[in-house]
Amino acid sequence: MRKIPRIAALAAGFACAAAGALAIAGPASATGTSSASPATPVYAKVCANTTGPRCLAIVNRTASQHSELAMAKGANATPDGLGPTDIQSAYNLSGGASGGTVALIEAGNYPSIEQDLQTYRNQYGLSQCTKANGCLKVVNMNGQTSPLPSNDNDWAVETALDMDAVSSACPACHILVVEAPSENDVQSMLTFDRNMATANASAAKLGAKASSNSWGDKPSLEKYATDSAVQAGYNQPSMVTAVSSGDDGKDGGITVPSSFTSVVAVGGTTLKKDSSARGWTETAWNGAGSGCSKKIKAPSWQSSIKACNGKRALTDVSAVADPATGLAIYGPDPYGGSGSQWQVVGGTSLSSPLVAAIYTRAGNTGSGSAVHNASSLYSHTADLNDVTSGNNGSCGAPVCTAGKGWDGPTGLGTPNGLGAF
Repeated sequence: MRKIPRIAALAAGFACAAAGALAIAGPASATGTSSASPATPVYAKVCANTTGPRCLAIVNRTASQHSELAMAKGANATPDGLGPTDIQSAYNLSGGASGGTVALIEAGNYPSIEQDLQTYRNQYGLSQCTKANGCLKVVNMNGQTSPLPSNDNDWAVETALDMDAVSSACPACHILVVEAPSENDVQSMLTFDRNMATANASAAKLGAKASSNSWGDKPSLEKYATDSAVQAGYNQPSMVTAVSSGDDGKDGGITVPSSFTSVVAVGGTTLKKDSSARGWTETAWNGAGSGCSKKIKAPSWQSSIKACNGKRALTDVSAVADPATGLAIYGPDPYGGSGSQWQVVGGTSLSSPLVAAIYTRAGNTGSGSAVHNASSLYSHTADLNDVTSGNNGSCGAPVCTAGKGWDGPTGLGTPNGLGAF
């Protein structure tokens, strides 16, 4: 299991590649030598598996260090990063159903899950979400409360991000965490993908209205898109399945399971406050995954998208993902130390659980209708914020560059209330 070097190594390099996608420092970052100034944000992928599936969370090291120091000063301190009020303001979230369940498809166990979630919710004045009151449930990939898989610190950070994102967008939602074995505990990448698909199916059986899958397999393994077990697990008519599109821009390629037509592929934006009537502005995040599937045909509801020549086009919808404007979370130390801490985290691992929570808050899922996949979004574009600037690569519009209507990095746009969901 890879550990990110402790905060003392913050000088490690991180930059935007010329093509617009994220570039992250390699193993040399552990030396702590770089010309980066303290004011230059430094980022690190939480799960750094380069040969197969991984989670898609990115820690903003610089903001996390500042937040950790600030929170140590006393009870009146406020964590860096976006909070629940920001998320609900930016996406015009009010009303909606209460008590629906959002499933989070994770890998590896998270021992301090309940304590960390409560610390987060206490900070923002949200109601308790515990196992005892029925708000939080943790099961294995088969939907059973035991045995849970072995612990995995990297994925625990991912799980913390997912839980806190759901809490931000839908404080009244229940949270179901479904834990499959991590990629370190399986014999093959296909086994991992099948296990995650099994976990997603278990979430539907347990009554979740929507699930979030904040992970992706490497582009060359889109061959797994034709695996019947993986396909079946991600085709759940009673549940919306939101999937992160990736954190390496257009050049990162299409990943499984985001390319399935049975899921909602979620891209990413940079979200900042401004003086507009909305109070916020969004641009395409340069790390958001997008592109055209090589294996999967375009569904009927993407027939108007010509850029992918009849293949499935990614993405469908988006939300904030840029770690520079990431979410404040409370979770395990991603640097390998003991205990938990406040951090600022982004990646499309943030946008996916936000979208899943908004679907659940809207309360329209679970009917077995087309709401379970992305098709309903394409008939409700007026209820989305169209993102018209920014890019994630050099291939131009619409696959790499945001513009009016559908584009690769942001799909049809970001939530503007619950109407599209």
